[in-house]
Amino acid sequence: MTTAAATVPRAEARVSSGLWRDALRRLLRNRPALLGLFLIGVFVTVAVLAPVIAPADPLARFTWNPPSGPPPGPAANHLFGLDRQGHDEFSRVIFGARISLFVGVISVIMGLAMGGVVGAIAGAAGGRIDNVLMRVVDVLLAVPGILLAIGIVAWLDRGLVQIMLAVAATNAPIFARLLRGSLLAIRESDYVLAARALGASGPRLLFRHMIPNALTPMIVAATLALATAIIDVAGLGFLGLGPPDPRTAEWGTMLTDSTVALRSAPHLIFFPGVAIIISAIGFNLLGDGLRESLDPRLKR
Repeated sequence: MTTAAATVPRAEARVSSGLWRDALRRLLRNRPALLGLFLIGVFVTVAVLAPVIAPADPLARFTWNPPSGPPPGPAANHLFGLDRQGHDEFSRVIFGARISLFVGVISVIMGLAMGGVVGAIAGAAGGRIDNVLMRVVDVLLAVPGILLAIGIVAWLDRGLVQIMLAVAATNAPIFARLLRGSLLAIRESDYVLAARALGASGPRLLFRHMIPNALTPMIVAATLALATAIIDVAGLGFLGLGPPDPRTAEWGTMLTDSTVALRSAPHLIFFPGVAIIISAIGFNLLGDGLRESLDPRLKR
């Protein structure tokens, strides 16, 4: 019995390793996914190396002539022009990537943690506990994500931590329902039934056999959630619920400032808007590629 029980994890490890290698090969043949990976790589590089890449301090102010005229557009000394306060727009877009990346990644990790705990409890326990938890999740999913985020930020006050909590709360119900559904399907699988017959305990079944095999849809959902998180953060900033310091280089706040001079200085809304679109497209393309690569039913 002991030998048979030890054989199950080793066999699972060999199969899992082969599946991941096969998925990686399919991903590397997926051109849209590679494009998304390239866009994400540029986004991350710009965010990490912002102090090196940016030509000026994002808080430094420059003047133009005539001072009463609209802020100047793109030029050789200011690639994206200046904003209404005289800040270099190129530098602010670059530094804005840092906030979007940091808040987006942390909020998705927090959402994964919160939703994962709820989904794991519901999927493993079943019965009345599952019913109660899923009804709460249904209520949260019935509320549009941006409205839920606005309500949380308005209640907790403005700040990066509050924004991360708000965005995480919009993603947590999605992760909870997804993990719970995966666990319900997996717990009747042959390998789970075999491990249970060999004497595996409940926690061992959950953490050793069930959750690792439910990670594939969670990875895809987390990648797609990063795109949504970037848009949500920008949306909160656009609505005036972004970082409390108005001088902070954040894409949504930059869009808000640009609406005053939209016709006379269209570059103020164009460049941060394009940055949001490109970063969101990158994560969406990668997420779609991961879904196709990790789903064995899509294997050609």
